[in-house]
Amino acid sequence: MKILLVSEYSRLHNSLKEGLQKLGHEVYILGHTDGFKDFPVDFPLVKKWDTGLLKKAKVAIYTIFGFDMSSYLTYRQFEKNKAKFTGFDVVQLINENSFYCQYYFEKKILEFLFQNNKKTFLLSSGYDYLNVKYCFENPTFKSAVQPFLLGKIKKSGFENILKYKTKPFEKLHQFIYSNIRGIIATDMDYHIPLIGISKYSSLIPNPINTKKLIFQPLSISNKVILFHGINESNYYKKGNDYFEKALHIIEKKYGSKVEIITTHNIPYLTYINLYDKAHVLMDQTYANDQGYNALEAMAKGKVVFTGAEKEFSEYYNLTDKVCINALPDVDYLVSELSFLVENPNEIIAIGKRARTFIEKEHDYIKIAEQYLETWKSK
Repeated sequence: MKILLVSEYSRLHNSLKEGLQKLGHEVYILGHTDGFKDFPVDFPLVKKWDTGLLKKAKVAIYTIFGFDMSSYLTYRQFEKNKAKFTGFDVVQLINENSFYCQYYFEKKILEFLFQNNKKTFLLSSGYDYLNVKYCFENPTFKSAVQPFLLGKIKKSGFENILKYKTKPFEKLHQFIYSNIRGIIATDMDYHIPLIGISKYSSLIPNPINTKKLIFQPLSISNKVILFHGINESNYYKKGNDYFEKALHIIEKKYGSKVEIITTHNIPYLTYINLYDKAHVLMDQTYANDQGYNALEAMAKGKVVFTGAEKEFSEYYNLTDKVCINALPDVDYLVSELSFLVENPNEIIAIGKRARTFIEKEHDYIKIAEQYLETWKSK
């Protein structure tokens, strides 16, 4: 099959591509490289007029005329190379705003892809119309909507999620929904809101290329190393405020028994190598299941504080912890961290189970086979 994967912001599509290629398929990725993370793509799109004076000019033009220059320039890049994006057996969109464009230009790009390729599928691997609708209607459901409703995130810093509540993005959702063969969820955070939706195909776990993520059994001598990687743009959405407070208490409580490594906005390859010597990694507090960063750390045998609600454990029939379910609660986080610091053998045991879990449920070739089966059945 000839397959086009649209957009990348976690390495999901790169790992899926590697699995599909192992199975003999021709695969390309089109999209932005996602800023400082700098993920590889075959057909890169550059988001222009997005910094400095040009960004100020863009804002002014948008304020006066309602016209977004970045969207227009992304569309022009696509239009210039559109002959390369035809004749695919499958096109898969990473979400409902894969090109980060306004409704008008996003729709024009999608129209071309829908009309010039055989099948299109949509991933629910991030926020979209149906997911955001569910999260606001169910505020006890763990999601980034919770810190927003608590007033921790300003409206201006939440536009990338709030946009899905606007009429243009509702129209875009309806347009995409009427043209796709199916929706695929990548974990429980996206599966649960889609239950009962007619075009929902299934949950297919995130693919992890364990060949590129070497497992080294944890060894703890005189201190436990805790790693906290912060993406400033998602600071409150990921619950980093709770992690920082908890880690501060742990540092005071245990002193030289712990080492805490904190990073800010570093490229993907630097990030995954920096936490190599860590035993425990802080991921996010507002999740029901593991996102991509957590899964890759688990593949390396780290103990990860992330989403692991009962729906996750029940889905995979787990009886022992493969990670720590994180909550937006400082006292709870301190308690869980304290237990690990005082029981290093448990860190080693969870780390081993984490790697085994990834190999069993997230192997990139097995996952690629699940995608192929779903694509062919629709």
